[in-house]
Amino acid sequence: MKSGISVLLLCFTGIASAQVKDTLAEKMLLYQLPVGGWGKQLNDKSVVNYTTPVDKNLLRKIKATGDDHATIDNNATSREINALIKAYAATKNPEYLKSAEKGISYLLLMQYKNGGFPQYYPNTGLYRKQVTYNDNAMINALTVLYNVAEGKNDFDVVDSKLREKSKAALQKGIECILKTQVLQKGSPSIWADQYNEITLQPDKARAFEPISLATGESVGIIRFLMMQPATPEIQKAVNASVQWFKDNKIEGYSYNVGKENGKTVRVLAEDKNSVIWARFYDINTNKPLFGDRDGSVKYHYNEVSEERRNGYSWFGDSPQKLIDKEYPKWKLKNNMGG
Repeated sequence: MKSGISVLLLCFTGIASAQVKDTLAEKMLLYQLPVGGWGKQLNDKSVVNYTTPVDKNLLRKIKATGDDHATIDNNATSREINALIKAYAATKNPEYLKSAEKGISYLLLMQYKNGGFPQYYPNTGLYRKQVTYNDNAMINALTVLYNVAEGKNDFDVVDSKLREKSKAALQKGIECILKTQVLQKGSPSIWADQYNEITLQPDKARAFEPISLATGESVGIIRFLMMQPATPEIQKAVNASVQWFKDNKIEGYSYNVGKENGKTVRVLAEDKNSVIWARFYDINTNKPLFGDRDGSVKYHYNEVSEERRNGYSWFGDSPQKLIDKEYPKWKLKNNMGG
């Protein structure tokens, strides 16, 4: 009799735990598009914001949003998959795992045969079909697939078939990364923001995003490569790119972001104790460059229109931590001298 009660209690506990709901995860279920991905905007161009209460009007907008909005830009799709996996780990609600796996299937579906990822899928308009490192889009997608393939960060619950597919997709992605590292007179440098999806040659995107080397995205790429087994090809790519950063730092300047009359103001100022890097560099000469709304390219920051100068982040210092801490730690871990 006692054992029977125990079984009933266990069954009841299992049912109850399956019904536990996570507020954020529940909203993500609503926003998931039929193709499996998520958008960063709704059909009316309003930004997806999970802190907004879902009323009848918002629900109508969500349901009116089609697959053309599915993207990996601005952390979309990778953000939701990661959150849903964590929600499943906490609640064991099967709907969250099911939704996350559908999102993973979307990432596998959107990957090109050459290993690259477009910014959007199935939307191929404008620059959306380009292989996109911009804002870490492709790296975010590959990091999800890496966690699936390795069963890390609570992703060990994902279906084994998806795990095997993710392993293959991960290797294709790494091959694409190695193939797209820009060569300067035969020597590897860093990476561009986006590439033609067929030729894998650097390409431009928005008017103020010209063909160029992209420092912030390249830091993300290097960090991702350092997570992988240190093959000779990966070692060569990482070593060369870190050396490029060392050779192209801008000493004696700081880049500060503040507010003036309620508006964002970005100021490049002399600072003998500061080191920064430009966001973009000329792909041939390594000169810092800046794009503008009219599609023009400037080589002096102060020549950029005020709107773009204050509306876009043109410098950063993220390579410093990579050079000073992460890269030496990676070399030590992999028994590389120097």
